[in-house]
Amino acid sequence: MSALAPPLLLGCDFTSSPSRRKPVVLALGQRGGATVHLDRFERFETLPAFGAWLATPGDWVGAFDLPFGLPRPFVAALGWPLDWPACMQHYASLTRTELRAIFQAFCAARPVGGKFAHRATDGPAGASPSMKWVNPPVAWMLHAGVPLLRAAGVHLPGLAAGDVRRVALEGYPGLLAREVLQGRRSYKSDDPLRQTPERQLARVDLVDALCSGAGAHRLGLRLVLSAAQRDALVEDASGDTLDAVLCLLQAGWAQRQHAAGVPLYGLPPDLDPLEGWIVTAPWPPAQAHRG
Repeated sequence: MSALAPPLLLGCDFTSSPSRRKPVVLALGQRGGATVHLDRFERFETLPAFGAWLATPGDWVGAFDLPFGLPRPFVAALGWPLDWPACMQHYASLTRTELRAIFQAFCAARPVGGKFAHRATDGPAGASPSMKWVNPPVAWMLHAGVPLLRAAGVHLPGLAAGDVRRVALEGYPGLLAREVLQGRRSYKSDDPLRQTPERQLARVDLVDALCSGAGAHRLGLRLVLSAAQRDALVEDASGDTLDAVLCLLQAGWAQRQHAAGVPLYGLPPDLDPLEGWIVTAPWPPAQAHRG
């Protein structure tokens, strides 16, 4: 990467079925010290268009809101390959209908309260299990998104070597949002009937905290916005652009770790190379995740 300037930062709010109404959203920016400047947004209405952008030569560090791996207990129980590339290749070869049947059978055989298998990162991050196919359908996000990253040849720290000028990390905006808002205070909804003044106020508080500087959140980065950008983030009731910006800050944290010589962009040195890890999630885990 260039020694003269840090790489481009990007935060990705991903959807497995993009459209004009709900595209894949990229927030693009730059880090300078402890500040992250939002430059612009890019939107992609199809997966091929997004894949083409990823494959374009560049110099960036990105955090993507989609799971990069499956739980090891789930993979082992099914007898699937235990190395990440082969596992992801097998996973991508199955249709959603086939995967849904596999997920349902796996869950049906497990006790109440422990239906899903979890990755080690799920508990510290407060994330849904990556094998969950509804509410939210993160399993489909993995199924749609990881093949694009692999085909683009990007570098996936801890999982797969690639072009080190294009670095992709698993992000999760809900982790940073909950830390800033101090709990599960909702700030978004795709349902117009649930796009309430209370959620808009939560977006105001969240954006203000991100822009207020050191001490507002654990990442220690201050977001720099124009007045128009701030208004746009607050007015987007779906939260898609704000989620992309939250991932942008996670990418900024990771790039800052890398610039300071921290291995794996701040990911745990002993992360499971099959499951992966959500960037900025605390480690070692304070306690085991409860299903």
